[in-house]
Amino acid sequence: MTRTDSSPDTALAPAPATTASVRAGLDRTRAAFSSLQDRRYRWWFSGQVLSSSGHVTQAAGLAWLVLDLSGRAVDLGLVTTAAMLPILVGAAPAGTLVDRFDRRRLLLVTQVLLLSLGALLAVLTATGVVTVPVVLAIAFTSGLVAAVDGPARQVFVLDLVGPERLASAVSLYEVVMNAARVIGPSVGGVLLALVGPAACFAFNAATYLLPLGVLVALRGLRARTAVHTGERPAAGFRAGVAYAFGQPVIRACVLLAAASTMIFNQGVMVPVLATDALGLPPQGFGALMAAFGLGALPGAIAAAGGGAPTGRRVAVLAFATGLAILPVGLAPGFAVAVVAAAVLGFVSIWWVAAANTLVQLVSAPHLRGRVMGVWTAALPGSALVTALALGAVTDTWGVRWAYVALAASFLAAAAAGARALVAHDRAAADADRS
Repeated sequence: MTRTDSSPDTALAPAPATTASVRAGLDRTRAAFSSLQDRRYRWWFSGQVLSSSGHVTQAAGLAWLVLDLSGRAVDLGLVTTAAMLPILVGAAPAGTLVDRFDRRRLLLVTQVLLLSLGALLAVLTATGVVTVPVVLAIAFTSGLVAAVDGPARQVFVLDLVGPERLASAVSLYEVVMNAARVIGPSVGGVLLALVGPAACFAFNAATYLLPLGVLVALRGLRARTAVHTGERPAAGFRAGVAYAFGQPVIRACVLLAAASTMIFNQGVMVPVLATDALGLPPQGFGALMAAFGLGALPGAIAAAGGGAPTGRRVAVLAFATGLAILPVGLAPGFAVAVVAAAVLGFVSIWWVAAANTLVQLVSAPHLRGRVMGVWTAALPGSALVTALALGAVTDTWGVRWAYVALAASFLAAAAAGARALVAHDRAAADADRS
């Protein structure tokens, strides 16, 4: 008689497919956090969580201070313009400095300057001598420093972890940014209630101490990418911009980055959507912001665990991001809007982390700083331009049509760059076979 029942050992044994799936999931998880295996990057990562939270805390205090000083919302717009204009105009030229000088030393200078500006603002506010023109001057100076700090910070990550772990490091930085959006306003609200805006600025200044300490401790670090010294700065800047826009895959990603600024600048369109289109109280605006952030966290982890991104993956994620914008803007009610915001957070963060990593990996080493300067000018720098354009659409036709315009522009950029992104994969495959 043939036995047909399974033995206890066989019955309890996991199916091969299940075991393989579990193993693959564990491998992706390990890859997602692989950059944190480097002790130096762990300390730098911790410093970025702290300093990014301090930056958001200062932004909350600054908004309260400006409204208290003048009572005019237009002054808030002027402060934003003062801070963002140097990034839009100056980030690409600043990339020349990133290629010309040691990134660690450059970051030492920017961190000291940002700490000093935060401390100065705290002192001026605490002593009651601060004015709106002073705030504008400090915001503009901070923007000038950020124009250098942004591309330097991104290339420095590659110096720390190398190309093999770059996807993990870039994606985990998106986790930092979203964590800061939660921690910063919470700390800012408590400090404003208990002490006042000066405490927000002092807290921001103090958060630069840890990154400074890490940079000092890394004095023996050697750059993994070449530091260029031969060209004149003006010629080097022109060469960097020409290279960035002359490489189809980089050009495609940069144009998409510029089109995406309003996705990540949540403070512009989301408040209008929440109050005017959905009729929500202020807590509803906060819930939509939180939903985007909650969706972004697994999106960043997915990007970190995916390894080096391909052009095809970036193109697919770009189309998915463009399509995910529409349900947010067209949501009929709060529940749909919250779910849609979480989905948009997931795919958009995955896309931006993958695109950023791809741009760094395909850039020529001696031009990488200038390329990332162009990227920084596009995101977040071009937010000044896109905010004005979408603000005009909102005022004329309403916020829902503004979301449609945002989705259409992003999908158009994705369609324009898809061929270059896919062609990059084919060229890389041909190079590997030859």
